[in-house]
Amino acid sequence: MDKRLRIDIVTGFPALVKSPLSAGILRQAKKKKLVQIRVHDLRTYTHDRHRSIDDTPYGGGAGMILKPEPIFECIEKLQSKRPYDEVVYLSADGEPFNQRMANELSLRKNLILLCGHYKGIDERVRFKLVSREISIGDYVLTGGELAALVLVDAVVRLVPGVLGDGESMLTDSFQDSLLDGPAYTKPPEYRGMPVPGILLSGDHKAIARWRQAQRLERTKIRRKDLL
Repeated sequence: MDKRLRIDIVTGFPALVKSPLSAGILRQAKKKKLVQIRVHDLRTYTHDRHRSIDDTPYGGGAGMILKPEPIFECIEKLQSKRPYDEVVYLSADGEPFNQRMANELSLRKNLILLCGHYKGIDERVRFKLVSREISIGDYVLTGGELAALVLVDAVVRLVPGVLGDGESMLTDSFQDSLLDGPAYTKPPEYRGMPVPGILLSGDHKAIARWRQAQRLERTKIRRKDLL
């Protein structure tokens, strides 16, 4: 049985997501066979000559709505092949995405990410197919594709083996409700700005205490709500 995390992205605009999935950490994760990421074009599941995936809203009003038929056909075809832990709809009115949620989703086995577009999707899709709705922030995008990429990146980097230094993510911002602290690299002094001496001391316990104090201080100044 394949134990890799599998993510299926359902979208009417596959070109918006395919390029970022072929670069950086996501590319390496796929190359190492640690995750599977598949992109499904909703237009494949249309049956009219124009391959229409949207239509005008009942009751009038501005904008276009993604039709239920291609979404149902696509997701039901996927679900016929394997069980899915979540069918996630990327939506401006979903629950706010955070690090805790990324950690949780990284432990799942099969995920479907449904990307809205235009004015949204037919409510019957949300009622019948969607198990979770997630928002990446209090703003509106032209579609859910960019939001899906944000979620994929945040989740995939947590899969064991994806990052070269797995320990680094343990001190990421938000992992323990604190922001990450300042970081320095060579040279030890640049344009009159020296690296804090404690980091050059070799005293690992003292360095750990300094870093923790810096994280607390930065969080207190920038995101007191996290404390």
